[in-house]
Amino acid sequence: MLSCDICGETVTSEPDMKAHLIVHMENEIVCPFCKLSGVSYDEMCFHIETAHFEQNTLERNFERINTVQFGTSDNKKDNTLQCGMEVNSSILSGCASNHPKNSSQCLTKDSTLKHETVYSENLTESRKFLKSREKQSGLTEVKGSIYETTYGPPECPFCGKIEEHSEDMETHVKTTHANLLDIPLEGMDRVQCSGDLQLAHQLQQEEDRKRRSEESRQEIEEFQKLQRQYGLDNSGGYKQQQLRNMEIEVNRGRMPPSEFHRRKADMMESLAIGIDDGKTKTSGIIEALHRYYQNAATDVRQVWLSSVVDHFHSSLGDKGWGCGYRNFQMLLSSLLQNDAYDDCLKGMSVPCIPKIQSMIEDAWKEGFDPQGASQLNNRLQGTKAWIGACEVYILLTSLRVKCHIVDFHKSTGPLGTHPRLFEWILNYYSSEGEGSPKVVCTSKPPIYLQHQGHSRTVIGIEEKKNRTLCLLIFDPGCPSREMQKLLKQDVEASSLKQLRKSMGNLKHKQYQIVAVEGALSPEEKVARRQDSQVFTAEKIP
Repeated sequence: MLSCDICGETVTSEPDMKAHLIVHMENEIVCPFCKLSGVSYDEMCFHIETAHFEQNTLERNFERINTVQFGTSDNKKDNTLQCGMEVNSSILSGCASNHPKNSSQCLTKDSTLKHETVYSENLTESRKFLKSREKQSGLTEVKGSIYETTYGPPECPFCGKIEEHSEDMETHVKTTHANLLDIPLEGMDRVQCSGDLQLAHQLQQEEDRKRRSEESRQEIEEFQKLQRQYGLDNSGGYKQQQLRNMEIEVNRGRMPPSEFHRRKADMMESLAIGIDDGKTKTSGIIEALHRYYQNAATDVRQVWLSSVVDHFHSSLGDKGWGCGYRNFQMLLSSLLQNDAYDDCLKGMSVPCIPKIQSMIEDAWKEGFDPQGASQLNNRLQGTKAWIGACEVYILLTSLRVKCHIVDFHKSTGPLGTHPRLFEWILNYYSSEGEGSPKVVCTSKPPIYLQHQGHSRTVIGIEEKKNRTLCLLIFDPGCPSREMQKLLKQDVEASSLKQLRKSMGNLKHKQYQIVAVEGALSPEEKVARRQDSQVFTAEKIP
């Protein structure tokens, strides 16, 4: 029976005792560079090769010098730690006997098998030899180690910090990363991996923050652009724009100061009474068109005209945003001249733009189209906000004018055309006077026509001899001087070019129309107000 001098355990054979003592030795292996302990031999080898690669290389160089100069046996392994462990193995061989004295001689004073002790003793002669060679070559030793001179300042394997001397690096590692020195080797990779993941996470967070910041900036710019485009940027309304543009005209010498003051006075009077001053109105065009088609336009088989309507164009006060209001003025001018609407429009005149804004706000207060009111912040007066088909519809309905919206929401013909729109308008006007003379002046009111960015008024339709259709349209963007050319006795065909719009001229993605159908009773008005809580329109197709 063999007895272990360290723990007193007995084993039956020498191989068992060797295996038993190896357990003691592995439990006491200490890293010579950072004092890591409590790991197996293989783990310690891996630790030194990864954490102290450059220092370990230097020690292997010492060992090679020792081998050459002092005749160390050739079968010693080049790896310094393995060399030390072979010495340990030989010690174990000597200890694995029945002689306690031999066993105790294999131990250090504190009765432990310190790898560091064996390791240091194996390098003593190597260091002495290197010292002597340095003196022989006339080199003077400076503070630090040969490692530092040969390989540069050491770098911390944990945080990357660089110290001037290896002693300073050892102190840094022991003080700053003491907790990491106790991590098992298999956990070292997890620590490094965790650090990489944390860095990647931080970089991703920074990238996301920059992206969100850029998206937010772009959204704000787009929102401000839309506010300016739709007149919701708090830059004033009709009155402010009219005065500002007239001042510009005076400064440029295109308007005398006296004219400025006269126009300002007229504008203030118009705003006070809420009636349009008529300065942008052109009347008598329907009658002039009737004469023209009777005497000319030989390529036209038949033409249908709306009831009498006045043309209104944009002024300095609403240029760029007032088309919807001007088209409402055109439509209302026709209704005011139609006896069928005397009851619901009794005593009215064509209102000015600020008055129209006030009338729409009143319709919202009655409960019409709450969603549309919310989108425009329940306010139009004092703004340059655009209006469209929905606002025209609720304004007419609040006045007890029966109308409905038809939405031609997509193209129904080749190359983005809308033949169904043309067919609908033809049916609307031709329901009166089928088989009648070439020119039919109907009692039908004009049609409000809306598309993206603009609106116009349809006042009739031509059917040519080749059966193609052409709409006749009033555009509020066309000034009075052009419209008045149509009032001449000898109207030229070229003058109608601004009115005629063929199918190829209307290629917007979507069109909406507001068509008037008659008058509403008070009860019908209430029902339509309730229906406008969730706004719907007839869709074609």
